[in-house]
Amino acid sequence: MFQRVLIANRGEIARRLIRAVRSVGAESVAVFSDADRFSPHVLEADHAFELENAPSPAPVHTYLSVDRVLQIAERAKVGAVHPGYGFLSESPQLAARLEEKGIAFVGPPVNAIRMMGDKLESKRIARAAGVSVIPGGSGAVQNAHDAASAAQELGYPVMLKASAGGGGKGMRVIDSEQMMLEDFPRCQAEAEASFGDGTMLVEKFISRPRHIEIQILVDKNGHGVFFPERECSLQRRNQKVIEESPSPLFSHHPHAAEIRAEMGRQALALAAAVGYYSAGTIEYLVSGDDAREFYFLEMNTRLQVEHPVTEAVSGGVDLAQWMLRIAAGEELSLEQKNLNKAKCHAFEARIYAEDATKDFSPCIGTINAYREPTKDEMSFSSHSSRSSSGTFSASASEDDRLRALGFGSSGVRVDSGVVDGSAVGVFYDPLLAKLITVGTDRLSALATLQ
Repeated sequence: MFQRVLIANRGEIARRLIRAVRSVGAESVAVFSDADRFSPHVLEADHAFELENAPSPAPVHTYLSVDRVLQIAERAKVGAVHPGYGFLSESPQLAARLEEKGIAFVGPPVNAIRMMGDKLESKRIARAAGVSVIPGGSGAVQNAHDAASAAQELGYPVMLKASAGGGGKGMRVIDSEQMMLEDFPRCQAEAEASFGDGTMLVEKFISRPRHIEIQILVDKNGHGVFFPERECSLQRRNQKVIEESPSPLFSHHPHAAEIRAEMGRQALALAAAVGYYSAGTIEYLVSGDDAREFYFLEMNTRLQVEHPVTEAVSGGVDLAQWMLRIAAGEELSLEQKNLNKAKCHAFEARIYAEDATKDFSPCIGTINAYREPTKDEMSFSSHSSRSSSGTFSASASEDDRLRALGFGSSGVRVDSGVVDGSAVGVFYDPLLAKLITVGTDRLSALATLQ
């Protein structure tokens, strides 16, 4: 195992990874911009280094700077770099340059990141691997007229989207040829501004779609497992707001077990096709009319924001820790038969710095009042079952694992990047914290969340 790991991120995910690094007996190294000098992740890490000589705290000069991250990795003499999510988490450049310097990248191999990072290439590979793919999207469209022709063949409505991106950037549902001609230039400009790549594609729009994803873990020997699905359909501006596991779409479906098994099988087949290892997530669009109709959307070659719900329903599998162990060459000891069915129900709600009176636009300022559930409210009282109240129940071993992940006996966990008095600036994502709740069933988990 590594002796020292650099965390190339900030906020709540940096704090989460600090805990994971310590759980394997290693030292954590934080990096920070001038704006984050007094942030909790900087104070909690074993070592902290400033991303120096940056002209501003903007991500492009700090957390997105491969050169600055590499300089600190060498200065700190780390054995590995964990990128978290966002920023450089899906950067083949970072992974490749770390490999050149003999420093482990806590994530998948460079080629897998490259192949899955291109939506056109990823769909070609998915088709070849026998994965269900949305009709269309097999080739780039160069201009609005080409896009309109492709849409005419598929039939409106269609989805116009950026090939290189995610997070809803450069994406529109198009209902007509006129709308395509008007919106194509805007989407392409947005894609170029966000990803430096204006390549666009057109896909068939799935009616009443549900966004459901499968978490996988694969070791370097090719042994992989998949976990109970997460549903991420509740979104705002194509960005996730609330996630849960398992999906209520399958609650009473007569073929739920078969659908889940097939989604998992296809996810692992795609991973094998690109020589993937580490944690990854395969996202599907599932028809709300017939759950047996599901289609590959994209593969996220990193740890997801919503990974805590999977950790909960799997009985405490530490995904961040497993990423470290796999990067260090350990074999995966998890067995698929123990992961096929969710052990409970879990929700995650993302807490943002937003102004609800202004269409939930991001806002800045100082947090003057911030309170999380107290330790008494969250603490485990041995492993006594709470199923009589309908809130939470786990075995003794699961209790220990969930406690280590920050869950309390009330089934509550908070992953936060802020404290009372923290400043929220203009440079970074407005995500402040995540509230995760667990229950014996969906209603009890939701009641705790509310």
